[in-house]
Amino acid sequence: MADDDRLRYRLLTGPDDRSFCERVSAVLAEGYELYGPPTLTFDGERVVAGQAVVLPSPAVANILEA
Repeated sequence: MADDDRLRYRLLTGPDDRSFCERVSAVLAEGYELYGPPTLTFDGERVVAGQAVVLPSPAVANILEA
């Protein structure tokens, strides 16, 4: 996905399993950063996880590099 097509904020959700962890790892490799702690809930059958991720702002990145 092109850099300008990526959303600045995403909320990943799914069963708390290896696949969910792989999805989070993949977006981190794309340049996203974790935003806050993960959340867990139980839907009556399984544990469901959620993790917010954000792309760092170019302006903030430039300030931090200076």
